[in-house]
Amino acid sequence: MKSLHIRVGGLIAGLVVAIAVLLLGVWLGGHPGTLPPLLHSGFFESRRETVTDQALNILTTRYYRPLTRSSLVDVGLSGMVASLDDPYSHYIDPQTYRERSEQSTRVLAGIGITAETEPQGLRVVRVFEHSPAAGAGLRAGDVIIKAGSTSLADRSDDSAFDLIRGPAGTSVQLTFTRDGTQHVVSVKRANIAVPVATWQMLDYHNVRIGHVKLTGFPEGSGDELRAQVRAALDAHAQALLLDLRGNGGGLISEAINVASAFIADGEIMSAVQRGQPRRVYMARGDAVAPEIPLVVLVDHGTASSAEIVTAALQDHDRAKVVGTRTYGKGVFQITERLINGGALDFTIGQYFTPNGHNLGGGGATQGAGITPNVYASEASSAEHDGILAAGERTVAAEVQSG
Repeated sequence: MKSLHIRVGGLIAGLVVAIAVLLLGVWLGGHPGTLPPLLHSGFFESRRETVTDQALNILTTRYYRPLTRSSLVDVGLSGMVASLDDPYSHYIDPQTYRERSEQSTRVLAGIGITAETEPQGLRVVRVFEHSPAAGAGLRAGDVIIKAGSTSLADRSDDSAFDLIRGPAGTSVQLTFTRDGTQHVVSVKRANIAVPVATWQMLDYHNVRIGHVKLTGFPEGSGDELRAQVRAALDAHAQALLLDLRGNGGGLISEAINVASAFIADGEIMSAVQRGQPRRVYMARGDAVAPEIPLVVLVDHGTASSAEIVTAALQDHDRAKVVGTRTYGKGVFQITERLINGGALDFTIGQYFTPNGHNLGGGGATQGAGITPNVYASEASSAEHDGILAAGERTVAAEVQSG
C-alpha cells in the first residue's frame, strides 16, 4: 500500500508539473519579454525555425501543384541573399555548385572571350585572336543578351558563362547587341589554352617597350607574370607596359604577388572585416622590376584585384596609369559551402589602397574607381588601339627624359 501510495503521489506530482509547464509556456507565448536574455534568444530562435518548417510543410503538402522542399529552400536562400542588395553576393544551389566543382577538375570549352556583367547580360571586354568568338565576328563592346533561348539579364558572371561554356565541338547560339542592333550567331566551342600572362616587344621611336598583359588573378598568376617580366628584361626592354585592361580580378594573394614584382617595399593594400582589426598587406620584398619606367593600362573592365595592383602602383608613384576610370569595386568575397550541398558566395570585407582610399561607392555599391593619370579613350579598331598608343607615348617619354 505504501508503494502504491508513493507511485500515485508521483503521478499526481508529475501531472501538476506538466500542467504548470504548459500554462507557463502559454503565458510566456504572450509575454516573451519576461524571459532572461539567453532563454529569450533560444525561445525565439526555436520559434523561427518552427515557423519556417511549418510554412515549408504547408506549401509542400497543400499548395495546388507539387513542390519540393529543396526547391523552396533554394528560392528562399536566393531571395535572402538578394535582399542584401549586393551585386557581388549570391546563393549557389547544390547542382550549380557541384557542376562548378566538377569543372575545376575538367576543362570545359569556351568561345574565347573575357566579359563583364551588365543588367542586360555580358559586355564583351576582349576577344582572343583566332578564337571561335573572333571567327563568329564578336567584338569588344558587344553585349551578349541570350545564350540559346535563355536570357543573360541580371545573372552573375559565373552563371552567364556557365550557359556559354560546354563540351568542345558543340555549338551555342548567342544573341548580342551592337550599336542598338540585335544579332544572332552560332559559335562552336573549343578548348582554348590562353595563358594568364604574355608579353611582346614594342618599338616606339627606338625605345624598346615590353608590353606585358595579365588577364586574371587565378592561383599561380603572379609567378607567371614575373616570368614574363623577366623575359622582357632579358630581351633588353627599356620600359614596361602592364596591361590590365579587361582584367576582372581574382585572388588577393596573387594581387600582392603581382604588385610586389614592381614595388620593393611598403604597403600594397589593407582590408577590413566585421569584428576584426584592419589587416595590412605589405610588399613581399622580392621585386624583379622595381625601377624600370612603368605604365599601367586600364579600362572600365579593370576590377577587383586588378584595381588593387593599379592603385598600389599609382599611390607609390611607381607607375602612371593610362586609360579610363576603372570599374570601382571596393569589397571582396568568400565562398562558404552549406549543409544542403549549395554555397554562399558573399561579401566579407572592404579593401583600401595604400593612401587609404576605398574604390567602391560605399559598401557593396560600385564606385568611381581609379582616375588615370593620362586619359585615353577605350574606342579602338583593328588598326588603332588608343589606350596602347597613349601608354607607349607616356612610358617612352619617361625613358627619354631619364
